[in-house]
Amino acid sequence: MYDRSARFYDAIYGWKDYEDEVRRLLALIDAYRGAPPASLLDVACGTGKHLSLLRGRVAHLEGVELNESMLTVAREHLPDLPLHQGDMTGFDLGQRFDVVTCLFSAIAYAGAVEGLRKAARSMARHLNPGGLLMVEPFIFPDKWNDGQLHQLVVDQPDLKISRINLSRRQGRVAVLDMHYLIGTPEGVEHFVERHDLTLFTPQEYRSALEVANLAVAFDEYGLDGRGMFVGRPAD
Repeated sequence: MYDRSARFYDAIYGWKDYEDEVRRLLALIDAYRGAPPASLLDVACGTGKHLSLLRGRVAHLEGVELNESMLTVAREHLPDLPLHQGDMTGFDLGQRFDVVTCLFSAIAYAGAVEGLRKAARSMARHLNPGGLLMVEPFIFPDKWNDGQLHQLVVDQPDLKISRINLSRRQGRVAVLDMHYLIGTPEGVEHFVERHDLTLFTPQEYRSALEVANLAVAFDEYGLDGRGMFVGRPAD
């Protein structure tokens, strides 16, 4: 996943209002923590877009990303930040942060429920006392619409993209076969990338954070309407 599309990722998601999301994120942190964070770790940071907008607002920032292609783009954008390659279900940086985030539904790549729990434990052990773990969920199972056809278009002078997929479900997994047709001055290419995202229930998210010894709250809106699970160390 993202191996070939990573270099086009920011153009594909150019519609996403990252600036507004960062404002909402900082407001949520202030509401639940009562103080601005001095340090933040973004897990599954992708190309680092959220991190880039958090610079100057949070003193110490780091990121973790599994996909090498995405990490390469992030490091080009953020050469001054520590960005680590790691799996959300089992990374250990040997340090702690005031806030740990996992945004844009990346948590759905954790796999089955046990993967979700491993990810929650991995992220929770990187929290300072009084810290926050903030997890933006994927679509809940009862909200998933099967068989919908989606198209996204990028129309720039030197970049034309059409991405088409048909939503389908296999058991607990949303399967997204993303068909890309991409044109640049160097030529036109077509490829397909498959994404398997688990449709976790609200209770499964809550339980995973509780198993990680976190007290859990849920903000209905979150950053863009998907909601946000907020965990705080219970001890």
